[in-house]
Amino acid sequence: MKPSITFLSIAAGSLTAWAGAQAVTNDAASPHGPGWQHCSALSGDNAARLSCFDQWAARQASTTAPALPTAPTPAAPPATPPVVITMVAPTAHDCKNPQFSELSRFWELEAGSNCGTFGIRGYKPISLSVIGSNSVNTQPDSVLPDHRATSSQAFNTTETRIQLSVRTKIAEGLLTQNQPLKRDSLWFGYTNQSNWQIFSGDLSRPFRTTDHEPELIYIYPTDLALPGNWRLRYTGLSFNHQSNGQPLPLSRSWNRTILMAGLENGAQFRLLGKLWYRLPEGDDVDDNPEISDLVGRSEFTGLWNPDLKNTFGLTLRHSLRSDANGSVKLEWLRKLNSTDGSGKPGGLQLHTQLFSGYGDSLIDYNRRRTVLSVGLSLVDW
Repeated sequence: MKPSITFLSIAAGSLTAWAGAQAVTNDAASPHGPGWQHCSALSGDNAARLSCFDQWAARQASTTAPALPTAPTPAAPPATPPVVITMVAPTAHDCKNPQFSELSRFWELEAGSNCGTFGIRGYKPISLSVIGSNSVNTQPDSVLPDHRATSSQAFNTTETRIQLSVRTKIAEGLLTQNQPLKRDSLWFGYTNQSNWQIFSGDLSRPFRTTDHEPELIYIYPTDLALPGNWRLRYTGLSFNHQSNGQPLPLSRSWNRTILMAGLENGAQFRLLGKLWYRLPEGDDVDDNPEISDLVGRSEFTGLWNPDLKNTFGLTLRHSLRSDANGSVKLEWLRKLNSTDGSGKPGGLQLHTQLFSGYGDSLIDYNRRRTVLSVGLSLVDW
């Protein structure tokens, strides 16, 4: 009986050791177990001890190994802002912004009504009209003997008049510098006026006369309060040349230095004044020596806007002499509705004008005429 008891005792001891090793091994493999201490306690079974340590090492590598450093992700480049083309001046700098007065927009007197340099703007009305007059100059002449047409032409008293007039600002801030509000400016303007004998088919419908008027204009902004709610808005100086570009005997021209000023009273009333001095010319080159006494030395214009569509104007020229030559001009301009369907006034205007006096054109500087014209105009589009 003793050998059997001995064998059973050894087997029971081995089974007990194997069970303990398995328990320690499983405990070591658990992610929450105490770890290598249990493996070290398995001194009686080298195979179980080694297996326990292998499992513990594998667990440590998978759960506690530090992450390898990685290169930082480069920041994405900032997105390029889209290019926006508006084709209109911004609100803060807009010579069409109705929050500014008529004169401020026309001459760009303030920072908010400024549209910059070298833009093309209207000046005097761009117009196409039919005119009828009480007489026509069929044989132009002057006080000089070599300035009389050699023959008479059977011109019609009814003709068509075409006027083109533009200007551009070539400099600004000359004296006002960087003042936050005021903007002085230097402009170049050009006006072309032609009388076309379109109804004279037997004469091959010639242009009876064409006047050219380039000028250089400096405008200085002011804001001087005057009685009756009037405000002096600008003063200016102009160098003006006007000629018809013809050789003798039809050549007519003069050069002037013009002082200018503009006043306004609210949105309805404007007063524009000009006083000029004719630059002297030698007797051998003066085509019209008495032009200042006939056409005048000053001009005064009053404009009234009773509403957004209608403008009424009165222009007086005076020679500033006792014989009181000059002219008077009455005008009515009515804006036509725009074509976008909004019903708002557009840039095109019905233009009616009545003129009487000297200087309807340069060739008529010494001929008193009364002229009625009806047509269409664009005024500072």
